[in-house]
Amino acid sequence: MSTYELTMPVSDSDIKKLKIGDVIFLNGTIVTGRDDCHHRVVKQGKEFPVDIKGKAIFHAGPIMKKNDDGTYTVVSVGPTTSMRMESCEAEFLKETGVKIIIGKGGMGPKTTKGCVDSCAVHTIFPGGCAVIAAKEVEKVSGVEWLDLGMPEAAWIMEAKKFGPLIVSIDSYGNNLIDENKKTFNERKAPVVSDISAKLDFLE
Repeated sequence: MSTYELTMPVSDSDIKKLKIGDVIFLNGTIVTGRDDCHHRVVKQGKEFPVDIKGKAIFHAGPIMKKNDDGTYTVVSVGPTTSMRMESCEAEFLKETGVKIIIGKGGMGPKTTKGCVDSCAVHTIFPGGCAVIAAKEVEKVSGVEWLDLGMPEAAWIMEAKKFGPLIVSIDSYGNNLIDENKKTFNERKAPVVSDISAKLDFLE
């Protein structure tokens, strides 16, 4: 496992050096985008309103505070379960050129293939750390598609050392969550067998 600090936009060579289990910290533009943003791009054919080529999309529904001058401050920005975007993430990667996905939990085979095809990675932000994430955002530089509502809008954030982010899918088709499941099941089988032999229960 290695740790990297990357400044966006990142290149294919930056992405290719990342492996599952690596930890990264990001500097630069991170844009939030959940179900509705993905559906507008993939299902409705709309162009994403922010240039995120080489940058990061954050599966998150932030709580924002509007300031007197019309700008916004992030109060809390925790990750949303990434699997909700599984059906269209690969197409979103292809359409936008985004290189880093940030979310909660893992993603499935379609996104894994999408990361290979688009030379991208999926990363996991630790759950329960939404306030910490907000503190790593230095500035909210804008918002698009606010008609979707605060949680679903595309919030444009400038961050410094945003993380830690654990690489869960790399650009070589490795999926950390899937590999962990295999390992856990292999370890579980003999333990369950041993316990079952010592227990008496009704079937």
